[in-house]
Amino acid sequence: MIPPPNFFSQQLQFPRVKEANRLKGASVEKLLIDKGINTNDFDLFLRAFKKEQKLEVWAKNKSNDVYSLLKTYDYCATTGVLGPKRRSGDKQIPEGFYVVDLFNPQSQYLLSFRINYPNKSDLFFADKLNPGDNIFIHGHCVTIGCIPIGDDNIKELYILAAKAKSSGSTINVHIFPSMMDDKSYQLLNNEHGTNADLLAFWSWLKPGFDSFENTKKLPKIEIEDSGKYTVK
Repeated sequence: MIPPPNFFSQQLQFPRVKEANRLKGASVEKLLIDKGINTNDFDLFLRAFKKEQKLEVWAKNKSNDVYSLLKTYDYCATTGVLGPKRRSGDKQIPEGFYVVDLFNPQSQYLLSFRINYPNKSDLFFADKLNPGDNIFIHGHCVTIGCIPIGDDNIKELYILAAKAKSSGSTINVHIFPSMMDDKSYQLLNNEHGTNADLLAFWSWLKPGFDSFENTKKLPKIEIEDSGKYTVK
């Protein structure tokens, strides 16, 4: 659903967002302008890597298909191990293909926005009674399954994300166990070679990584009734 065009203006009514815009609005504009991107009409894409503890921020004009890398943030804390989230309380950061579905301008972690975990794939494999939920990208430097990037960085990223949503963008978020180029993927297989289920799950993620890595275009991801991710 396309949000109202005044979403960003509505967000600015919250003191923390207003202050974030005061501090980071100019840097957000520069990030976009330097890549030739319309500051009021763009798509945003986030790509996260758990092993490397990196969150990449990509953007493009709506008239284009190809994304440009704007910035990379470091996680400032992490939790869990490599592998998907499967139940509440496992402290796992999810892995898979998601979208942002909620903004919280009054977060206990300064500012935050949520991904739509559990999605259809997660619900197939996760604990049926308590799969967990409320996975956010947020400020501060604590986590039990979210992605924290610190207060300074979340101010900038929140403004970027709110502007993207205000222009009608669906913000896709892809979360991988690590970089999944051939060398890194082989290392994952070597290190977790006895876990057939985990290797099978990661084999579903790699085509999504490869597609974007090769084209810088967002792949079309579908989830089969079996919970398997496929790239169309």
